[in-house]
Amino acid sequence: MQTQKNNLSARDRLIVALDFPDAASALQLVGQLDGTVRWFKVGLELFIATGPSILEELRRRGHSIFLDLKLHDIPNTVAAAVRTAASLGVDLLTVHAFGGPAMLTAARDALAGLDSPPQLLAVTVLTSMDQPQLAAIGAASPPAAQVELLARLGLASGINGFVCSAEEVANLRALTGPAGLLVTPGIRPAGSAAGDQKRIATPAGALRNGASYLVVGRPITQAANPAAAATAILNEMEQG
Repeated sequence: MQTQKNNLSARDRLIVALDFPDAASALQLVGQLDGTVRWFKVGLELFIATGPSILEELRRRGHSIFLDLKLHDIPNTVAAAVRTAASLGVDLLTVHAFGGPAMLTAARDALAGLDSPPQLLAVTVLTSMDQPQLAAIGAASPPAAQVELLARLGLASGINGFVCSAEEVANLRALTGPAGLLVTPGIRPAGSAAGDQKRIATPAGALRNGASYLVVGRPITQAANPAAAATAILNEMEQG
């Protein structure tokens, strides 16, 4: 999959998170965003509820899919899961960098030789985590230092795609160069509530810092008019 995304339109770089407990709710939103949004993210909640059927339906409707499962297990198990996910026709797939170099290398190797494999992304530090949260699990480094450490680990394992917050994306862009694919969640339009996210940015700010894709959830999915909210975010992205 092509990794340089700077020449794409805002619509090609916005990913809406389908954080719903069932297919009906998710597909209702997808229908409301038809013609406005191309990309959708399927995470643990929805995938556990529906299995691959939600991916099949999104593909049938012509959408691109970010399967965000943050795979984190022993290397053989993750490699097998990556191969299975690749067979589902997804475009982006996450593993967790905390799984270590052997796991990351196994995930990368699992895609070797496949036709049209998904772009593998290593998750660095969740945007819900700040310094006290990291310290609680024994990671003494500040979030930015921890993100850089994990990104270097991913690069050494042959992975050049990462999930990071907008606070770290400029440093990772310098680290990966233009070929790196950087996906940034925790995006909040100007004036919106942060919710449970700690390290956030506006759409334009994240793009200026070097993000390839932006992931937006509640500012769109909980809006009274999701299509209008998505359009407003796309307009903000164009300013970036």
